[in-house]
Amino acid sequence: MPTIDVNGTTLFYDDHGPKDAPVLVLSHSLFFDQKMFVHQVEHLAKDIRIVRYDHRDQGQSADSGLLSVDMDTLTEDAAALIETLGLGPCFFAGNSMGGFVALRLAARRPDLIKACIVLGSSGELEYKLAEFSPLIDGISKEGTEPFIDTLMYIMFGDDYLADVSRETERNYWRDYMLKLGPNIARSAHGVIHRKGVLDELKGSKVPLLVLAGEQDHAYSVSLSKNIAEAVVDSEMFVVPKAGHSVALEQPEIVNQYIADFIAAHP
Repeated sequence: MPTIDVNGTTLFYDDHGPKDAPVLVLSHSLFFDQKMFVHQVEHLAKDIRIVRYDHRDQGQSADSGLLSVDMDTLTEDAAALIETLGLGPCFFAGNSMGGFVALRLAARRPDLIKACIVLGSSGELEYKLAEFSPLIDGISKEGTEPFIDTLMYIMFGDDYLADVSRETERNYWRDYMLKLGPNIARSAHGVIHRKGVLDELKGSKVPLLVLAGEQDHAYSVSLSKNIAEAVVDSEMFVVPKAGHSVALEQPEIVNQYIADFIAAHP
């Protein structure tokens, strides 16, 4: 399986679709890996080159040993990945934590980014710090198992959690999260203690598509509106019946938004 050494770590990635097509790099959420974008690969890779990767300390990428995996480091990792693979300027999409990376790339490395897509994300300080801090502290000591129901509620919307037809997929991710050890708390610590990026975005000229989940239990729709309002060239949509994991929960809707956005920015 392909890996690449960048920014002092080793990242796992995969590469789908025509090599001469527009490039879309996909950046996953905390508690997931690149497979959360399985539906995007299945339905978009015929016409779009899709590169998915695992953040350091998650998925199949290397353990960095950092006590807190901060968003600036993850942004530098993503920039180095794009540069080393020769992907830029590219489209870059991120869900939640991946969205934090996308926004920072748009603000800091417009030379690498043609346009950005953020899903279920925020440009602000963690507004649920008091709620999430005890959860992350508990995970750092006991792993995810005692908190799995809470994690599933945070990461998915009500419709997805109740949909019998999605049970197999839902159980896959439940099992995946159950296997995460206490070290995942180091990545989570970086997420909840991140700095805001809205002020940096105010001068950004990178086109931005913002997608919010109607049923997002982690980040309210208002946070997505704040992102869109910070960037002049932006558009925002609320995805019905989607929770925090927007790309995974409502792939048909999200895929159409992505395809239309890429087509509009040749």
